[in-house]
Amino acid sequence: MTMLQNIYLIIMLLNIFLAITVIFLERRNASSTWAWLMVLFFIPVLGFIMYLVLGQKVRKRQLNKLLGDSQRILEDTLEKQRLDLLEQRLLPASNVLSEYQDMIYMNLITSYALYTSNNSIEIFTEGNQKFDALIADIEAAQHHIHLVYYIVRDDVLGRKLVGALTKKAAQGVEVRFLYDHIGSSNLPRRFFHELREAGGMEAAFFPSRIPYVNLKINYRNHRKLAIIDGEAGYIGGFNIGDEYLGLNKHFGEWRDTHLKVTGGAVLQMQAQFLMDWNLASSGRINLSESYFPVVPFVDGRIGMQLVASGPDTEYQEIKNAYIKMIYSAKNNIKLQTPYFVPDESLMTALRIAALSGVKVSIMLPSKQDHFFVYWATHSYLGELLKSGVHVYLYEKGFLHAKTLVVDGKIASVGTANLDIRSFKLNFEMNAFIYDRETASRLNDIFKQDVHHSRALTQEDYDKRPLFNRFKESISRLLSPIL
Repeated sequence: MTMLQNIYLIIMLLNIFLAITVIFLERRNASSTWAWLMVLFFIPVLGFIMYLVLGQKVRKRQLNKLLGDSQRILEDTLEKQRLDLLEQRLLPASNVLSEYQDMIYMNLITSYALYTSNNSIEIFTEGNQKFDALIADIEAAQHHIHLVYYIVRDDVLGRKLVGALTKKAAQGVEVRFLYDHIGSSNLPRRFFHELREAGGMEAAFFPSRIPYVNLKINYRNHRKLAIIDGEAGYIGGFNIGDEYLGLNKHFGEWRDTHLKVTGGAVLQMQAQFLMDWNLASSGRINLSESYFPVVPFVDGRIGMQLVASGPDTEYQEIKNAYIKMIYSAKNNIKLQTPYFVPDESLMTALRIAALSGVKVSIMLPSKQDHFFVYWATHSYLGELLKSGVHVYLYEKGFLHAKTLVVDGKIASVGTANLDIRSFKLNFEMNAFIYDRETASRLNDIFKQDVHHSRALTQEDYDKRPLFNRFKESISRLLSPIL
């Protein structure tokens, strides 16, 4: 045999081995399995590389450590609230909360999501306002500052934020900064040098053991959280970089949604940060009451749950909460997401809602961000349009908001995109809000965004070029592994 034949034989044997791994050992769902088999056998060499980068599963040992922390931090309080809900001792004060008590219970038992009712919310849709508020809270911090972001840039905004953190660390405030190693792959090590010198701490989530190379594209920490003194918390879509201030010429104005929360819900953000930090950092945090100063069960105005999901959880909790909201709709659903790669359960829920007379409106960016995800997204729109779903393409810059509003009563804002990666592969967190006023404000924001959007009609969709249909078809086949 020639050397070329030997190489080909080795590649085929590797492909067969990987195929056996995918089918019999890793227990993936059917659509993901077929997608990987197609990639492995039709593009052998490239398929093997793609599997190494995208196909590896996270180690259960690491996730068991995370789950153990989760149960230890919140177990006693969660069990008490579960019994209160079952015995109807935790009766919500409003009809809205009473109507969704089954959803509250589902989130509680599947995601350890405490329900709190003493919260206030400030909504940000523009980057300068969000970061001005965050930096002001950082400057006023007295005990600790905890941040986790998927993307951190070494640019004007990134340096300004770390400069503010460095000043607080020098004053004796505990500063911990967790960033994702893939999302912030271009971040130089020197970026945190002054923060470390001042006594602050930083850690990378799931870094590579090989310098400059990280094959763990999956299982990334996509959360964007900031917790100040355990009293105020930020959650939403903004990462840290100049483009989130609208300074990138390609994207133009950046349209996102972020929340500042004060009240008992901050407890859940804090607990999640501590778990993420202890998973990623060798300097584990010793739990103390100083990190949980908020009393979580004082009667208040806004009811909330913070739902976390990822490869460490069993039920794809954020997706399930979305589906629960969609099936509860009687009048209207308003959904904004930059990426729309749903599985069949989510597509079915949206189609059934629209066919039942519910006005379903979905808003997506008209600008392309990620090639395959963009065209995979468009491959699903035809099915939705046929079912009567209203589709809007946002044209004033780039839409990055991740929001869902149902019947003007409940809403979700968070870090999860409406795609398989966010629901299954990434670590995410969403706020689920049981409050008419907040839902109404998010409804109004959606209506304002419609003025900067183009309605996509069935006629427009049917007239799209043949080459676009080809790109959609290829991307749709790969959607389970995108």
